[in-house]
Amino acid sequence: MRKIATLALACVFAGLAAGSAAAQDIVIKFSHVVAPDTPKGKGADRFKELAEKYTNGKVKVEVYPNSQLYKDKEELEALQLGAVQMLAPSLAKFGPLGAKEFELFDLPYIFPDTNALRAVTNGPIGKALFQKLETKGIVGLAYWDNGFKIMSANKAITKPEDLRGLKVRIQSSQVLAAQMKALGALPQVMAFSEVYQALQTGVVDGTENPPSNMYTQKMHEVQKYAALTNHGYLGYAVIVNKKFWDGLPPDTRAALEKAMKEATTYANTIAQAENDSALEAMKKSGKTTFYTLTDADRAAWMTALKPVHQEMASRIGKDLLEKIYATTKR
Repeated sequence: MRKIATLALACVFAGLAAGSAAAQDIVIKFSHVVAPDTPKGKGADRFKELAEKYTNGKVKVEVYPNSQLYKDKEELEALQLGAVQMLAPSLAKFGPLGAKEFELFDLPYIFPDTNALRAVTNGPIGKALFQKLETKGIVGLAYWDNGFKIMSANKAITKPEDLRGLKVRIQSSQVLAAQMKALGALPQVMAFSEVYQALQTGVVDGTENPPSNMYTQKMHEVQKYAALTNHGYLGYAVIVNKKFWDGLPPDTRAALEKAMKEATTYANTIAQAENDSALEAMKKSGKTTFYTLTDADRAAWMTALKPVHQEMASRIGKDLLEKIYATTKR
């Protein structure tokens, strides 16, 4: 907290500069917790390139990957205090902030495919969710994909019951906790930057991640088995400090919106390819054995996790879930 408060104070002058129409450089600190060679990391770098281009260098974007500035438990507070201007946290992060509706993205098997996902994020539901962040001093700019998650552990995983009794790392999300409990696993909330060491030392037995995160964080080196469950979606919301954003000159904000739109198209286009190549690289390494689910296996996983929807309906909102089901034709 002291670190965040100190940096927030240091950033006051930058915020004042951004809020004026003076022809001074505007600095955007864009912090995230994953590696530069992930879909999010590459998307952030593309935004930097385009933002500086479309503002003719008036805006300088400083990208800080791999939790260089803040861990995922700290970064939202840092944004609200103005210590950083832009983040791309996973959608699960907004539940603990009070916007529990965002936890709908954590529900297992909620999106049958990417087209169904897009219908939600690019439609009225996605816009309404972003509006809920504004009272918290946050403006939502875009939804970025990472991909669909697979389960990994240091024991073979083929069936849902194979996770029974295992300590599995999750993000802070009541939905994800309920998901693991439905599988008989013991959910362990932990910062993303701490997961590799926790897996290496046996503090946790397994985790869930899209292949690109698993590969770039070298988790395949400390996980013997994985199942291609594709049970849950991991995505991000690119967000900005509201006071900073509203204080920008209109022409600058329009240029940044253009840059973000193009960076979003790029990030979401490469996400699947990045996950495919990461999976192939991990298979070639021979350090993790991957199991591909049969149709019967998938049905078993879906049956085991179906009660999570009903259990979390009152938290996320029954009406919202019905809208999701209608939108995704689920």
